[in-house]
Amino acid sequence: MSFYFFVLTCLIPRDMMYNVNGGIGMDAQLKRGVLDVCVLAAIKNEDSYGYKIIKDLKPILVLSESTLYTILKRLEDNKMLIVRSTEFEGRLRKYYHITPLGLKRIEDFKNEWKEIMDIYSFIDRGENND
Repeated sequence: MSFYFFVLTCLIPRDMMYNVNGGIGMDAQLKRGVLDVCVLAAIKNEDSYGYKIIKDLKPILVLSESTLYTILKRLEDNKMLIVRSTEFEGRLRKYYHITPLGLKRIEDFKNEWKEIMDIYSFIDRGENND
């Protein structure tokens, strides 16, 4: 089981990752960080384009096109990915390529997540001792 699959399916309930009905959701800053890293992870091994990224992420989370393109723009602005356009079947298709800064963000996230897991374990231990 991959680290990201574990994080997104075991630690963060799917309905909190993407709550279409309003309700209680994950802290916005944490959610944004997790989603950014998921998109980076989706293009880590090969360049990809929007629809394929959505399709590749679908087993673990659902992203709308507007959400994905907002994330991609933010990652591009932060120099974590670069974009190139290529003609495909008569139309321009944007391909996204992860940069060394994007790879570093994935590694930083893994290290940060260790701290979060320690906090989670502390909180969970307290609840189980009641």
